[in-house]
Amino acid sequence: MKVIRQPAHHRRRGPGRLAGLLMTLLVVLGLSGSTALAAPGGTAQQAGAKVKVPARAMDAVAAMQPSWNLGNTLDAIPDETSWGNPKATRELFKTIRAEGFRSVRVPVTWSAHQSATAPYTVDDAYMSRVKQVVDWAQAENLYVVLNVHHDNWQWVSKISTDHDKVLARYDALWTQISAAFRDEPRTLLFESLNEPRFDDATAAQKTQLMNELNTSFHKIVRASGGGNKGRLLVLITQEGTPSQVLMDALYTTIKSLHDSNLVATVHFYSWYPFSVNIAGGTLYDAAAQNDLNDAFARMRDTFVARGIPVYVGELGLLGYPDHNHPSRVERGEALKYYEHVGYAARLVGVTTALWDPGTWAYLNRETLKWSDPALMAWIKSSWTTRSATASFDKVFLEKKEPITAKGVTLNLNGTTFRGLWHGKTKLVEGRDYTLFDKTRLVLTAGALTRLSGDREYGVNATLQARFSRGLPWQIEVVTYDEPVLSDATGKTDALTIPTQYKGDALATMEARYPDGSYAGPTNWTVYQEFNATFSPDYPNGTLVLQPEFLKSLRDGELVTLTFDFYSGKKVMYHVKKSGDSVTGTHVPPLP
Repeated sequence: MKVIRQPAHHRRRGPGRLAGLLMTLLVVLGLSGSTALAAPGGTAQQAGAKVKVPARAMDAVAAMQPSWNLGNTLDAIPDETSWGNPKATRELFKTIRAEGFRSVRVPVTWSAHQSATAPYTVDDAYMSRVKQVVDWAQAENLYVVLNVHHDNWQWVSKISTDHDKVLARYDALWTQISAAFRDEPRTLLFESLNEPRFDDATAAQKTQLMNELNTSFHKIVRASGGGNKGRLLVLITQEGTPSQVLMDALYTTIKSLHDSNLVATVHFYSWYPFSVNIAGGTLYDAAAQNDLNDAFARMRDTFVARGIPVYVGELGLLGYPDHNHPSRVERGEALKYYEHVGYAARLVGVTTALWDPGTWAYLNRETLKWSDPALMAWIKSSWTTRSATASFDKVFLEKKEPITAKGVTLNLNGTTFRGLWHGKTKLVEGRDYTLFDKTRLVLTAGALTRLSGDREYGVNATLQARFSRGLPWQIEVVTYDEPVLSDATGKTDALTIPTQYKGDALATMEARYPDGSYAGPTNWTVYQEFNATFSPDYPNGTLVLQPEFLKSLRDGELVTLTFDFYSGKKVMYHVKKSGDSVTGTHVPPLP
């Protein structure tokens, strides 16, 4: 989905035991002798053997798990560094391999480097640069998936109204890519197109066009000879969507080609309301969990069970992580998603590629270090085991009220609770906490009083719930009071509201007109999109109503906003737009 591609401007024991555990891990993950191992001191040691690609497509794709995307780089428009990332280096791929990834997807946008008129020639220098990057990755014993990326919406989408020209350009592009890479080893895969969409076309026409593009891609690559005769080719659904009807259409195409070296690909970014925090999707709840379970079951039943491997070419959340903006998704809820999706992939037997847009998300391309190592620990752990989570990662203590016992419900995920720690101190069951029915963990008032100390606003203590396997679950003890929003005036280009958060964290915003109808650009839900329409600024003590929201309001009508906080508090606020001026008014809380 192109909206998340563009930047903001727009794993201790003794050595013998460790070696045994590492070898076990290699077997579980299907690593060959070429794997980068982590030495006891943490230094990557790159073994010298080359990747031996299994003959069966299903086995080869399994050997590619896990995978990683070189996002916002060669797919950036118009050039490699245009979207804020440095140029790719061989050291980058060495890092990715050392971190346990087995393959990389290299998205490439060709449009700025290909003539838009016949014979649609690709610039030699650009083709050479793409080949250099692909070869670096393979030299580090990584499989590579090479594709045609943002061309999908730049010109391929017009095939429904300019069919012959678009198809000719697409065919010319794959003819040139096939020729340039025909002698590459089988560790290189080709992917027909990224998230194809078609303008001004019926559903039936879109299905026909998708089949035509995938089929033409297949014919051109196979006819080019060399290594391309048996290369693994990755065919995609419309827009990369894992809906049943679109996967059925792709299955029909694949079966019609009678080729055992074909791979199906889809993308997965979770249930949309949760992925971007809209329509009340503030928690990784049953709706989000069921959406994931259903999607992966469809992948299994449609493809895997029929002998066709699946490569989930992009995996993540649409609005998380983003270190340039306030977090749309609550951290513990995000961790639940990553833990679950890793398990689901293993359960149904598909390979997943983490979408990494670069420095502001997962891997800092400047330092070659993870921007959030703890998050990556959860992602990596999900590749091999399950970890327990809980109903939430915080317990809230209202400062103005006496401290009482508070609890969370554990999601054991097949593990057994082993205890609760505060730093190096193990808390005492019965005195500090009680465990009911193995899953309801309740902290006593005495323990919370001790842990909250002077009861300053914010996180007073961080606890670790530990389990029989997997990672520990952190529980923050938070002191808060009801937030206060003050009166404000401004223009439709933004309204900055002075806000005392008092230790709380904003979850979402509701917006209603006096008649009960929904206010804001997303008028199909009362809950507006986090960061797109409103955004908290905790360090500066403000809350910003964004232009997208303000400009959508009806002139002269009072709008009631309800700000929902993770503590459970709801704070009311009024806004009214008059021309390009906006007034915000504090609504006193009910007594």
